[in-house]
Amino acid sequence: MKFTLCHTNINVKNMEKSLEFYNKALGLTCNRRRKTDEGDELVFLMDESTTHHLQLTWLHDKEGTYALGDNKSHIAFRVDDHAAARELHEKMGCICYTESERVYYIADPDGYWLEILPTWK
Repeated sequence: MKFTLCHTNINVKNMEKSLEFYNKALGLTCNRRRKTDEGDELVFLMDESTTHHLQLTWLHDKEGTYALGDNKSHIAFRVDDHAAARELHEKMGCICYTESERVYYIADPDGYWLEILPTWK
């Protein structure tokens, strides 16, 4: 028996704002987009090198913001040019926590934390 990681889901309040953020901040692009019979919207984002997707879900009947807890849960990304990534994220104003010179977190429009790590050499 072999399991393969296929996607991670997060719920978003504004799909277009989230799509713009994930494209600009992390270079993720839309692979699939669909509406459910209930009226919810699902968008699957991907990078250029893995088969794992980030699924953004907009729930048509969700009122208010999502309860994210204490932000200990997060998604991590490795980047080949850590300095350039940090410069971009500083300009975007989305860095929410710095753990060290090489590890920091950005927050998406809904407050989800995304860990940014340098590529291991």
